[in-house]
This record gives sequence, C-alpha cells and structure tokens, in this order.
Amino acid sequence: MKVRRHIVLSGRVQGVGLRYRAMHLAQSLGVTGWVRNGWDGRVEMELQGTSDEIALMLSKLHEGMFIQIDNVESEEIPAVQESSFHIRG
Repeated sequence: MKVRRHIVLSGRVQGVGLRYRAMHLAQSLGVTGWVRNGWDGRVEMELQGTSDEIALMLSKLHEGMFIQIDNVESEEIPAVQESSFHIRG
C-alpha cells in the first residue's frame, strides 16, 4: 500500500549533495515525490511509496559521505497521483 510522508531533515543537509542523492535513491527504489532546500538550512521532502521503500530511502540517505542528518520530522499526509521524483528550487 502506498503512503505519502512529509519529511523535514536538519543537520548538515544543504550543500552536501543530499537532494541529488535523494533523487537517485527515489528513482532506484520507485519512490515518487519531491525534495527542496528550506530557507532555514533544513531540507524538506515529500516521499510516496510503500512504508518499507520510504524507510529504506531514509536509511540510505544517512550513508551519504558528507551528509549528517541530526533530526528527522515526519508525518503522513494524503497520497497524490504522480509518477516521478524531482528536485524543487
């Protein structure tokens, strides 16, 4: 069953390739949604896929070489009709 989660990451998450890593992971896992840098230094994303796919994607984001995720805020939101993952802004 597909779920959609709104996620905000904080830590060393901007300027370290996190958005591009997220895009490549999403494409390889079949997760849809988007990611963008926030004005406050955090990264915001919406991920849609199975709970396991989303958990795996978040786990693999932590493995990025220069990425340091200190906090993850996550809430379930209504799923939408979409077929891809993209970087916003």
